[in-house]
Amino acid sequence: MAEKYEFIQNSIKIDNRTLYQIRALKNFDSVKKGDLGGFIESEKNLSHEENCWVSENAHVYDNVQVYGNARVFGDAYVYGDAKVSGNTQVYGNAEVYGNAQVFGDARVYENTLVSENAKISGYTWIFGNAQVFGNAHVYGNARVCENAWVYGNAQVSANAWIFKKARVYGNAWVYGNARIYDNAYVYDNAHVYNNAEIFNNAKVYEDVQVYENAKVYENTRIFGNAHVYGNARVSGNVHVYGNAHVFDNAQISGDVCLGYIPINFNCDFDPYESFKKILDHKEIFPILLGIDPGLDKMISERLR
Repeated sequence: MAEKYEFIQNSIKIDNRTLYQIRALKNFDSVKKGDLGGFIESEKNLSHEENCWVSENAHVYDNVQVYGNARVFGDAYVYGDAKVSGNTQVYGNAEVYGNAQVFGDARVYENTLVSENAKISGYTWIFGNAQVFGNAHVYGNARVCENAWVYGNAQVSANAWIFKKARVYGNAWVYGNARIYDNAYVYDNAHVYNNAEIFNNAKVYEDVQVYENAKVYENTRIFGNAHVYGNARVSGNVHVYGNAHVFDNAQISGDVCLGYIPINFNCDFDPYESFKKILDHKEIFPILLGIDPGLDKMISERLR
C-alpha cells in the first residue's frame, strides 16, 4: 500500500502529546500532491487507504481512527477512542471524542460536541451548539441543532429535528417527521413520531406515544401510558396521564388533568367552557365520575 501522506517538522503540543502536520504525497480526490494537511499524532490516526483526509487546522490524536472517505477540517478536534469513517465530514469547531462514532454520510460541524458512546450515522447533520452523548444514536436524515441535547439511550432517526433548547434522553425515540423544539423535553420510554410536534415547555415522558399530526405545547405534561394522536392539540397546563387517549380533532387547554379518558370528539377543551360541551355526551359520565369533586357535582346536576 502506497503512503499518501508524510509528516513534516511542524508540530504542536496538546495534552502532553505531540501532533505533526501532514503533507500529501500524491493526488487523491480534491487533495493535490504537496498540499499541507492538519495535525495528527501518528499514522494510526489517519488511514493511507481511500480518500480520508485531515486538513486546515484540524487536530486528530489519541487512539482516533479516521478512515474511508471521511474528512476532518476547519478547527475540529477528534480525540480519545473516536472513529470517523464513511463519507462523513467533521469541521468548524466541532469536537468528537470518547468512544463516539461518526459514519455514513453524516455532518458534524460548528460548535457541536459528540462524545462518550454516541453514534452519528446516515445523512444526519449535527450543528450549532448541539450535544450528542451517552449511548445516543442519531441516524437517518435527522437534524440536531442550535442548543439541543440528545443523550442517554435516546434515538433520533428518519427526518426528525431536535432544535433550540430541546432535550431528548433516557430511552426516548423520536422519528418520522417529528419536531422537538423550544424547551421541550422527551424522555423515559416516550415515542414521538409521524408529524407530531412537542414545543414550548412541554414534557413527554414515561411510556407515552405522541404521533400522527398531534401537537403538545405550552406547559403540558403527558405521562403514564397516554397516547396523543390524530390532529389533537394539547396545551396550557394540561396533564394527560394513565391510559388516556386524546385523538381526532380534540383540543385540550387550560388547567385540566385527564387520566384514563378517551377524548375524540371535536371540542375545544377549555376548563371553563369545554366541560359544558363534554357533558352533553352522557355516555361518558361513568368514565368521568370520581376524577374530581367539582366535576362530579356538574354531572349530578346534569342527571337531575
